[in-house]
Amino acid sequence: MQTIFLSRNDLLAPVQAVSGAVERRNTLPILGNLLLEIQNGDLSVTATDLEIQVTARAKLASAEPLTATVSARKLQEILRSLPEETTVGIEVAESKFTLKSGRSRFNLQALPAKDFPKLSQTEAPVAEFKLQQRQLKEILQAVQYSMAHQDIRYYLNGLLVSLTQEKLVAVATDGHRLAYTDFSPREPLPTTEVILPRKAVSEIVRLLSDSDTEVVVSIRTGQVGIRFGEIEFATKVIDGKFPDYNKVIPTGYQKTISLDRGELLHALQRAAILSNEKFRGIRWIVTDNTLRILSANAEQEEAQEELPVEYNQAPLDIGFNVGYLLDVLLNTKSKTVDFSFGDSNSSMLVTIPGDTSFKYVVMPMRI
Repeated sequence: MQTIFLSRNDLLAPVQAVSGAVERRNTLPILGNLLLEIQNGDLSVTATDLEIQVTARAKLASAEPLTATVSARKLQEILRSLPEETTVGIEVAESKFTLKSGRSRFNLQALPAKDFPKLSQTEAPVAEFKLQQRQLKEILQAVQYSMAHQDIRYYLNGLLVSLTQEKLVAVATDGHRLAYTDFSPREPLPTTEVILPRKAVSEIVRLLSDSDTEVVVSIRTGQVGIRFGEIEFATKVIDGKFPDYNKVIPTGYQKTISLDRGELLHALQRAAILSNEKFRGIRWIVTDNTLRILSANAEQEEAQEELPVEYNQAPLDIGFNVGYLLDVLLNTKSKTVDFSFGDSNSSMLVTIPGDTSFKYVVMPMRI
């Protein structure tokens, strides 16, 4: 039996990179496994849940060919528990995957590699474009928190990426709030749009770094591929018609207040403590140069916060889900944030001064 020796770190890095794609519910036992392949000194580790697939690669000094599957969770935990800079030996025989390091030995079950269900690549891309990792990460982070979670309207459980020649637009909504951002690249873009599933978006953001290195995004029929560094990511897309977001974003609002993001964030976090645990409602009362934030719960407990603002128009009394406001403030980096209103029954528009690329819309709630 051939033993393959490699660095613990060389194996752990790709295993950790792909682990988020592993199927947690174990609908098929092999989906809880990783596919390890070594060819010509190249190690590739692949994980899939049948909807998304991640492959991470590493260069090895030298190694014999290998193809095997093994439990993702157990392999990762074993490798993490071993000392750094150690060497591990791998042996594969029939249904056994043996990992050795020093005086430690682990015999794991190995399911047949031929049964590992790789996502098949469809035909050539209908669109392909390049961005920096940092740029793509910022675009997705700006809106991902507004995606729906297990909504019967399945197309809301994802994030719309819409391309025109001049602009990349990303939009997410759960029907109660909507986040929009756009980005103008240097090179013209192909015109198309796709809806990325919620889990795929979360994994892409986790894998991307804040570097200027290049990402290649390939859009195929029913599938999107992303390549960067030693990572290859593929995801099926959601087949559905995303709502017309332009109809949701209000225009022409005359009432606007500007607030320090940090001060407002802390005030809302304090007020949220005494809000109703189920509905999480708070009231904003805007009068001459003052914003009052009120919350109350079923135990007759109340909180009140007061912040100075520049405002001299008709008083406004409007309710919101405090969680929706906290989400946008936690995912925005600007020092100041603008809030624009129609009336107490209209949605609120959240924008960033001097930045026309970002818009966040929150529907009011009765309190």
